[in-house]
Amino acid sequence: MQCAPFREAASARLDGEPLGIPAADLDRHLAACPDCAGWAAAAGQVTRRARLAAAPEVPDLTAAVLAALPRSLPGAAAAARARLVRTALRLALLAAAVAQAGLALPSLVTGTAAMSAPVHVAHETGAWNLAAAAAFLAVAAAPRLAAGALPFLATFTVLLTVTTVRDLQAGHVHADRAAAHLLLLAGVLLIAAVAWRQRPRRRTSAVLGGERVVA
Repeated sequence: MQCAPFREAASARLDGEPLGIPAADLDRHLAACPDCAGWAAAAGQVTRRARLAAAPEVPDLTAAVLAALPRSLPGAAAAARARLVRTALRLALLAAAVAQAGLALPSLVTGTAAMSAPVHVAHETGAWNLAAAAAFLAVAAAPRLAAGALPFLATFTVLLTVTTVRDLQAGHVHADRAAAHLLLLAGVLLIAAVAWRQRPRRRTSAVLGGERVVA
């Protein structure tokens, strides 16, 4: 009888692997073959000694590793400053939205506006101001919307600023009425700042030791 397959099965049993043959056949062969039984017993002792061998002692480097760590992770201070600036911009936009809505509601609800504007013109003015307030609030809540809101708001603000300056010079508008547009200008500048901070960063690359490193 060939013993090699049964010895391979006995070794597999010691390692917890599939035997490759029925376990009953292996047990019958070990009971009938003293050589294989002795080989399996010796293999079991060697395996047990290997598994129970003491682990080599290694130095405890915990203190040295902890001492070598930096007090703060690289870039942590810059990340904290970025979060602070982002939070300040969003809070400022929220304040601008509330103030802009405060300017819009009287004209929109009562139909009264500065300089005795007709009712419909007052309603239009209130609607525009309330839309600007909604845009400020949307960007404050979701800064990723800043780039999409900026083209329209910036165009509207630039045109309004140019016409307001001309009207001031011609005496067609009072200074207090023109000053109210500064709130819109401030809100658009805040949105521009948020959009600038949301822009994709350009990746730079350098060649070191014949290999290109991208950062």
